[in-house]
Amino acid sequence: MQHVLAEVLIPGRGDPIEDGVVVLDGPSIVYAGARSAAPAPTSDDVVHEVAAVMPGLWDSHAHLVGLRDLDLNLMAVSDEAMAAARCVGDLGAMLDAGFTSIREVGGLGLSLAPAIQDGTVRGPSTYAAGRMLSTTGGHGDLHALPLDMVHGIGCRFGFSILCDGVPEVLRAVRTNLRKNAKLIKVCASGGVMSEVDHPMHQQFSDEELAAIVAEAGRADRIVAAHCHGKAGIMAALRAGCHTIEHGSFLDEEAADLMVETGAMLVPTRFVVEALLGQLEGLPPYALEKGRMVDDAHRQAMAIAIDKGVRIAAGCDIFVSGQMYGENAGEIGYLIDAGMTDLQAIEAATANGPETLGPQAPRSGQLVAGYDADVIALDANPLEDRSVWTHADRVTHVWQQGRRVK
Repeated sequence: MQHVLAEVLIPGRGDPIEDGVVVLDGPSIVYAGARSAAPAPTSDDVVHEVAAVMPGLWDSHAHLVGLRDLDLNLMAVSDEAMAAARCVGDLGAMLDAGFTSIREVGGLGLSLAPAIQDGTVRGPSTYAAGRMLSTTGGHGDLHALPLDMVHGIGCRFGFSILCDGVPEVLRAVRTNLRKNAKLIKVCASGGVMSEVDHPMHQQFSDEELAAIVAEAGRADRIVAAHCHGKAGIMAALRAGCHTIEHGSFLDEEAADLMVETGAMLVPTRFVVEALLGQLEGLPPYALEKGRMVDDAHRQAMAIAIDKGVRIAAGCDIFVSGQMYGENAGEIGYLIDAGMTDLQAIEAATANGPETLGPQAPRSGQLVAGYDADVIALDANPLEDRSVWTHADRVTHVWQQGRRVK
């Protein structure tokens, strides 16, 4: 067994414990609490002394596409094997930053997840959606390219399935489930990085969205809905989508409905800040739409927090070699939006698995019987927020009880 002795233990959900201990036995936590009540280590046990211990972090909106540029059209001339190789580096960077799990919502995650699980690739446990569902001409389309080419690219890079009408959306859900997708991702509104569609417009009809949610539900999968405009948010909530991704134009009415239905918000402020910080690399249409959603998104986050919407941290990073490993910066953005430090940590730990509904693992909390996904920091993050902006402040990472950093 391994005993992690910490000046402070942050359980993921609940109050911190000074002078705490976490005991790992293989892939499971067997004790987490005060040192005064902890089982004593034996001569065969390994003891680690750290400043702070907490659950492994979750990024609940990740992408693994292996592109080195902001222009998604480059998938047309990119090699998927090269893209997967680049993703290996991105996965390792996230693990070293303390992210032991990710929810991957469009990309190569379904192909990479088994290699991570069997130890071939070093990275967070990956719960992947496969190809995101998009209407023809919607957020998952590559509008500047011939339509038949887009269908092929979407398949090769795990990027999207263009589908229209109930029979096609049912087939799209089943296509992802055939590869063991742990959730379904749908574009319920337009987006920022897609060229022609508008973020305020609803994509997919209410009938199509209801069919997607019902079909996913038969396999105990939830639906994550990309939504910027209110029309898409409300349509997704009416259909029973479990998470709203981005939620840029969420207002009080939408927030109240989220609380009523138990839906979760993954606001992804990280990507908004990142894109607006790289103006020279953005296509003109993306720059215009990014500026349009910026202030509205800030207000939406504040409304959601004030109304008590459940929030999970996610970054929406998609450019390989950039920002992977900086994912914990989203915690700071959640604090800036009005969360307490403990609430933001809960969003990045205990709330992460809950974005998967019935597919959620026992993860994200320091609780006996939960997965031994644990990290240590060189300082108490409740007193020193700078730990979230420097991956080297994560001193130890245990994944399923195995020390990987």
